[in-house]
Amino acid sequence: MGEKKMIYEKINICDINNKLKDSKAYVNVYIPDNSVEIDINKKRKTIIICPGGGYVGTSDREAEPIAFKLLSQGFNVIILRYSVNPNRFPTSLLELSATINYVREMADKWNVDIDKVITCGFSAGGHLVGSLGVLWNKDLISEALNINKENIKPNGMILSYPVITSGEFANKDSFDNLLGIDAIKEEREKLSLEKLVSKDTPETFLWHTFNDTVVPVENSLFFASALRKNNVPFELHIYPDGVHGLSLCDVNTAYKDNSDLINKHVESWFELAVKWINTI
Repeated sequence: MGEKKMIYEKINICDINNKLKDSKAYVNVYIPDNSVEIDINKKRKTIIICPGGGYVGTSDREAEPIAFKLLSQGFNVIILRYSVNPNRFPTSLLELSATINYVREMADKWNVDIDKVITCGFSAGGHLVGSLGVLWNKDLISEALNINKENIKPNGMILSYPVITSGEFANKDSFDNLLGIDAIKEEREKLSLEKLVSKDTPETFLWHTFNDTVVPVENSLFFASALRKNNVPFELHIYPDGVHGLSLCDVNTAYKDNSDLINKHVESWFELAVKWINTI
């Protein structure tokens, strides 16, 4: 039948868009091969993962384990290791924008369904994904990168225990790292995502735990409420119990000897998210 070869590449963001020539960010690209036995011309949904890390790092626990599980569902997967502190806004936003534009440019080589490109963010990575979701049509991005606005709009977003609000229920450290500790209230409010949702925000899948003490559940509730007010479809799951940073909720993404990160009930989020992806 011939040897099948999955595409794996590590690509520097500075090679994706020359406007980001100083960026040290990169993407890991995982593209399943098509099979003549199934569908040699198959166009696949593509998921771009933004791990969390409080804008001070990007967590391994929310990167490759997520990618491999999504690959098993037949999706193309991209992991973006975006720039963090001391880099400031909008650096990481521009890197994500350049990535989604590049994914669509590579549609033929990577068998991408350009109408089904979905972003997936965890914690502060959820804030990054959400930021693109509410700002994709702003001149800030298109002019900085010299790209078409429509090419950077996600077709859907998955927000996992996301950082959203800069207000009472904020994860202050994430905003400190993104904007600098001296950023005033007005600057922080400009990136309080629940205030930026519009009818042009992509449909969204959200999940959170009720007793998350790092990023309070209000973050997802505020964003869902804003989506509803703007008539943007969403799916929201609030689990009654679970710590922050659960990732896949199993032994594959738990810190050694940390049983709090293994949660059989909450791990259902992944199956629900895949079902949601397949409705897009």
